[in-house]
Amino acid sequence: MIRFSRLVGPVSLLMAITLLPACSIFKSKEDEDLQPLELTNFESSVKIKRLWNTKIGDSSDQLLLGLSPVGDGNLIYAAASDGVVLSINPETGENRWKVELEVNLSAGPGVGEGFIAVTSKEGDVILLNASTGEEQWRRSVSGEVLARPLVDDNMVIIQTIDNRIIALARVDGRQRWELEQTMPLLSMRGSTSPLIVGPLIITGFDNGRLAGIDKETGDIKWDSMLSMSSGRSDLDRLSDIDGAISLVGQDIYAAGYQGRLSAIAAESGQVLWSREISSYVGVASDWSSVYTIRDDGEIIALRRNNGIEIWRNDKFLRRKLTLPAPFNSTVVVGDFEGYLHFLSVINGNQLARVRFGRGAITSQPLVMGNRLFIQSDNGNIGAFEIVKNNSTQNSTDIPKKLNDSDKSSTEDSF
Repeated sequence: MIRFSRLVGPVSLLMAITLLPACSIFKSKEDEDLQPLELTNFESSVKIKRLWNTKIGDSSDQLLLGLSPVGDGNLIYAAASDGVVLSINPETGENRWKVELEVNLSAGPGVGEGFIAVTSKEGDVILLNASTGEEQWRRSVSGEVLARPLVDDNMVIIQTIDNRIIALARVDGRQRWELEQTMPLLSMRGSTSPLIVGPLIITGFDNGRLAGIDKETGDIKWDSMLSMSSGRSDLDRLSDIDGAISLVGQDIYAAGYQGRLSAIAAESGQVLWSREISSYVGVASDWSSVYTIRDDGEIIALRRNNGIEIWRNDKFLRRKLTLPAPFNSTVVVGDFEGYLHFLSVINGNQLARVRFGRGAITSQPLVMGNRLFIQSDNGNIGAFEIVKNNSTQNSTDIPKKLNDSDKSSTEDSF
């Protein structure tokens, strides 16, 4: 599954219009005939319990926004496209505070140092007090933001979809520096969410490069080409790094579209190992393994220390899966029909499946402690936990047809 493109300038727009009849920008005629794999019944071996769910705001379905829940170890923070931001007790689902910012939000929240940051579709960056929700400041960065803001001890780092990294002073939002990378004529819609590793900001760009940037000055200390442009057409040369970057210790794991999945030393940018795997959702990791989703929806697990493949699961092709989330002894992915799939970290076999609701799940599930938190595109958030082994439970939560009147014991009606 390929998300629709972001076009830069009139030349790109003309190119896209020319290409639309032939391939609908990203799909050939053969691709249009391929449908998502249907789910099948299986014997589940773990029991998943829903603890609570609550409505947080309006639907962001089909908008491809960068809204996903985040935790600070004590509370959960979430935002909806209609401007609602709230703090949630992870035990009960009750709101600690709720604010309405009266703007349409595009990304966030990001949390750090007692503050949270969100961005609007108009390019506003808004900083809130994490304890009270009180607005501290808002500043315009003149560009759409789909990456989660990064809140540091003295800066808020923003990455726009036009390949700019902007550092704002946390105290008042004044711009400290800006770094801009060249843009290809055609690119995917999205941006990598930056990470901070020691004195460096680590992020990827639409030109296929991963970079380590000095967080005080904005100078590039190293960069590495993960996704090399090749091919005769601009579509063939798409080489974005828009997916999540994962960090374990001082090692970074990242993947590019039509490129490679690589392990890189954060301090120097040295490539530790690399595999030819194309992904636009990025990479997740635990202490022993890294996980990714190929462009066609195949889930792959690799050994973290050397990149050797552990397992693959091709039961969910073209189901528009989220980035995997390691959760206890499972790996969890959400899909476009609101299902959560729990797989074994050992061999990738299906262990359980539950349906959160009717809304698509496009943001990575959040793990905090022994609980899993899910935000759907129709503005709901909920919590789950693994209860016990249940080897005889039959997973039959597959509706014959989805419509507004469907209801079942395993499917919420929101």
